Amino acid sequence: MPPARILIYLLRRDLRLADNPIFHEICKSCQQSQSPYTYLLPLYVFPAQQLEVSGFLSPGESRSPYPEARSQAGGFWRCGPHRARFLTESVWDLKKSLEGLNSGLVIRVGMLGQVVKELLDAFAAKSAEGEIVSLWMTDEEGVEEKREEREVRRAVESKGKDFKLWTDEKYFVDDRDIPFQNPRELPDVFTNYRKQVEPLRDAPRRVLKTPTKLPPFPPMEVPSIGPFSVPDNFDDMMKALLKPLEEKPLLSRPMQWPSNAKSAHPFHGGEATGHLRIKHLIASGNMTTYKDTRNGMLGEDFSTKLSAWFALGCVTARQVHDYLVAFEDGTSDLGKGAPGYGKGENKGTAAVRFELLWRDYMRLCTKKFGPRLFRESGFRHDDSMKWKYAEKDKDVQRQVERFLAGETGTGLIDASMRELYLTGYTSNRARQNVASFLAKHLGIDWRIGAEWYESLLCDYDLSSNWGNWQYTAGVGNDPRGEARVFNPVKQAFDYDPKADYVKNWVDELREVDEAQYAFQAWKLPEDEKARLKLKDLEWVESPLKKIEFRVGKHSANGGKGRGGKRGGGRGGGGRGGGGGGGYNGRGRGQKTRGQGRMGTMDKAQEGFDMS
Repeated sequence: MPPARILIYLLRRDLRLADNPIFHEICKSCQQSQSPYTYLLPLYVFPAQQLEVSGFLSPGESRSPYPEARSQAGGFWRCGPHRARFLTESVWDLKKSLEGLNSGLVIRVGMLGQVVKELLDAFAAKSAEGEIVSLWMTDEEGVEEKREEREVRRAVESKGKDFKLWTDEKYFVDDRDIPFQNPRELPDVFTNYRKQVEPLRDAPRRVLKTPTKLPPFPPMEVPSIGPFSVPDNFDDMMKALLKPLEEKPLLSRPMQWPSNAKSAHPFHGGEATGHLRIKHLIASGNMTTYKDTRNGMLGEDFSTKLSAWFALGCVTARQVHDYLVAFEDGTSDLGKGAPGYGKGENKGTAAVRFELLWRDYMRLCTKKFGPRLFRESGFRHDDSMKWKYAEKDKDVQRQVERFLAGETGTGLIDASMRELYLTGYTSNRARQNVASFLAKHLGIDWRIGAEWYESLLCDYDLSSNWGNWQYTAGVGNDPRGEARVFNPVKQAFDYDPKADYVKNWVDELREVDEAQYAFQAWKLPEDEKARLKLKDLEWVESPLKKIEFRVGKHSANGGKGRGGKRGGGRGGGGRGGGGGGGYNGRGRGQKTRGQGRMGTMDKAQEGFDMS
């Protein structure tokens, strides 16, 4: 009897069964009279360069073979506790779904290429039990992601096995349907790209069917890799991921949760919860009202909050489109009775599609510009900006510490930074203002903010996060560039007129009577500071930036000029999203694990084609 033929499916940010081209193809092939594969081995690897894995060390092992997974400019954990939890929930949800189809999911930690090589070696040593004949994985954009693909391909093909890289189909418009093949042809302005693919309602491909059958899981034992042990239950796996993050928290004096504050993002990861969220948005009418509510700041339903599931591939953009079409056409009972049901596309559902296309566009920018996504000069190669660096100036270091801790003295900024640290989420409107404040008002290296968001956001997406920080910093693909500056005081009056959001997250300002003083506590009369016990607080007495704005038609500076320009139109950042005491980092320029985003090999291959 010939040895069993094993197909490995290496998953990354495609953590779903439904609308998954690889699972779809495997399902079709296993129903043939002679299936090409005896077993399917789904594999997920927690990547050691992006997520701290020392908590998985086996008993008796004291040292990880990998340096800590920290960012380059600020030395922050690459993946903080909120995203670590959402990721683990998503991985575990897929594992349970696969087990329901007589399959399973092997979970390991390390560098993907190394893990694959060691698995291939282990199976080769006991080839009588089964032979790995092929490995499939999904194509992704990003310097590290392309490096992973090269290293996995090298490991597989060096053993004479088949390697296949599949198109990433979690986006709105399929790569094969965009009107150009060379990424260099992507317009540098989003509007020009949008016009090339409109009408958006007709743009996506059809959703693929959910697999009903897969080849069985291999019966042989799958070996562990390196000095690590991966727990076989969710709780212990979560503890392993959180252990190093809790031992060395991001802030030396972590924030406390404000009394009675509620998270706008109390969601759990996974394909199942993602679909529940979409169904809720349609049934409640929130998709219809999206365009009118999306600039909100408090509550769960002012925006879709789908970005965390998109980022990990738990749901796809075209699945959302499919739900919307059924609602607009009235062909499904979902949403029956909600505003807009059966009446065609409305301004809310059209706005959702518009935002999904922005997400596509940011990813295509990554494909076009490659490593320039992470450079301070940005897509524009703009070296004219004279950024300030914390490691070169103690005053700037203190500014960064206060910025991260939500103690700038500007209410909207502080509320957003505290919400982000405590919940892993902050609104699109808040993200725009935070990015503009750091880059335009303080003039500090924008990458500090991008890395902080990478660490803390549940919905962190490489292209959306880094592309939008560039956009707001003036070095990305915003046609207005440096001229776009948000006035966070005016923005607070526009989008938080009663200061409900600011007071929700900045507990010290709960008893302030007038909104203007919540937005700029330094303007409080001295007797009020004393009454509210705010006197002598550094962020009250000495805000990082005193931004002039007065209520009324004739505001200071007329709402114009640096620090006063209106944040009208689409705004600066946070599309798709999306980020007390000193911060615990290692400082700028220290690459992690020899796997920095601008390694020697990648500097030499700056062009779009990183494969």
